Amino acid sequence: MNNKQVERWSPWILLVAVLALWQFICSAFNVSEFIFPSPVRIWNQFIEYRGLIAGHAWRTFWVTMVGFGIAIVVGVLLGFVIGSSRLAYTAIYPLMTAFNALPKAAFVPILVVWFGIGAGPAILTAFLISFFPIMVNIATGLATLEPELEDVLRVLGARRWDVLVKVGLPRSMPYFYGSLKVAITLAFVGTTVSEMTAANEGIGYLLISAGSAMQMGLAFAGLLVVGVMAMGMYELFSAIEKHTTAWAHRGSQGH
Repeated sequence: MNNKQVERWSPWILLVAVLALWQFICSAFNVSEFIFPSPVRIWNQFIEYRGLIAGHAWRTFWVTMVGFGIAIVVGVLLGFVIGSSRLAYTAIYPLMTAFNALPKAAFVPILVVWFGIGAGPAILTAFLISFFPIMVNIATGLATLEPELEDVLRVLGARRWDVLVKVGLPRSMPYFYGSLKVAITLAFVGTTVSEMTAANEGIGYLLISAGSAMQMGLAFAGLLVVGVMAMGMYELFSAIEKHTTAWAHRGSQGH
């Protein structure tokens, strides 16, 4: 295998090695399935409860996508405002940073009071936990636009709006896609955390139910599904990024 093939298969090789080591430890030390289930036990539970898991997974997926969609809209708008104005950057950015430091799980009881148990708190938790990386990256892409380039465009007759929209936003696209790949994983975390305390559906609710019933294999299967969904969305954004911002990766394609 050449270096490119090794690089392509390296995640799968590492995954197989981790699973083999995991199974060996569980079998060699006779670890109780109620404490730490083996990969074989998790797979068996996944097959046995695949219908149940699929229903909860679909609920978690669409709730996450709704919250994530709101996060994209709000994050891009706020990022554009912050990145395009030095005054807005100075005034808003510190407040947003302080807000992001607050534990989002603490908002769930408040959201339950406002919206009741159901999809509302989960959607809003996914939004609250995922919009910040999008906002920061859009703002950074616009705020770091080279002053020399802006001066040249101004001399050529471009207005501030033209510079931001026609140069700043395209230049921010690599930052934007990078933020999406981070934010989507956070959105799944937010949805799952909310479902654990404020829902009667979803993977988070399944984790609590399985844990209380000592079905640890089922709980791990639920975690596996969340990981697969997040990884799938991550790869989707990576593919879109490669097709839409190839100019930003020309220098690294030979590595």
